[in-house]
Amino acid sequence: MRCISVKEGDKTLLKYDAVLFDVDGTLIDSAPGILSTLDETFRRMGVDPSGFDLRRYIGPPLRRSFGEHFAEESEVERATEIYRDIYAETGCHQCSAYPGAARMLRRLREAGLILCTATSKPTQVVTPILQELGLAPYFDRIDGASMDKSRDTKTEVIRYVLSQPLLAGRRVLMVGDRADDMQGAADCGLDAAAVLYGYGSRGELAPFGPALWAESCHQLADSLLGTPAEY
Repeated sequence: MRCISVKEGDKTLLKYDAVLFDVDGTLIDSAPGILSTLDETFRRMGVDPSGFDLRRYIGPPLRRSFGEHFAEESEVERATEIYRDIYAETGCHQCSAYPGAARMLRRLREAGLILCTATSKPTQVVTPILQELGLAPYFDRIDGASMDKSRDTKTEVIRYVLSQPLLAGRRVLMVGDRADDMQGAADCGLDAAAVLYGYGSRGELAPFGPALWAESCHQLADSLLGTPAEY
C-alpha cells in the first residue's frame, strides 16, 4: 500500500488535495432501485430478465449495459429512456447512504480536501439523490455523465471533472468500487482508492493496483487523513 499521508510534528500532511467519488456502491447503496428499474425496463422492452445477473450492471454506463442485449442503437436509446423515466419516478428514492458516509465526507471537508463526484449517473439525476440523502452539502462539485452520449464513460466523466478550474494543479484521488472507476482513474493518470463494501470484488479491482483499499467509510477516511477518529 502506498503512503497516503505523512506527519510532520503533530501536523498531518495530506498526499492529496482533492478526492473524486463514485456514487453507486461508494457513497450510497442504490441497488434496490437500480435492480427493480432494470427488471421493469427489460420487461417493457419484451425481454425476460429472470436469467440475467442484473447486479453486474450497477456502476457501468447504462447504454453499454443495454448494448449487451439490444443490437440496434435505437433500441438501446429506447431502453435508456424507459429506464430513466421509471428511475425518476420510483428507483431514485430507493437509495440509502452507506454507514459512516456523511461523517467521512465531513471529516475530509474539515481537513481541507476538495470533494467532487465523478459518477456514471447523469448530473441531473444524481444531484437530487444526494440532496435527499443529505450528502450534497459536503461537495464542492457534483458532476456525472451527460444525458446524451457526449459524456458517457467513467473516463470521460473524470476528465470533465478534472477540467474544472478548482482542480487545476491539484493532487487528485479517485474513489470507487468497480473496474470502470479504476480504469477511469488510470486513463486520467490518477491514483485510485478501491472500496470493498460496494458492488465490486477484490478480484475485479486488484489488477488495477489501487493506492489503498477500504472496507468501510470509516476506514477510508482514516487512511486518507492518517488520523483515526473515535466512533
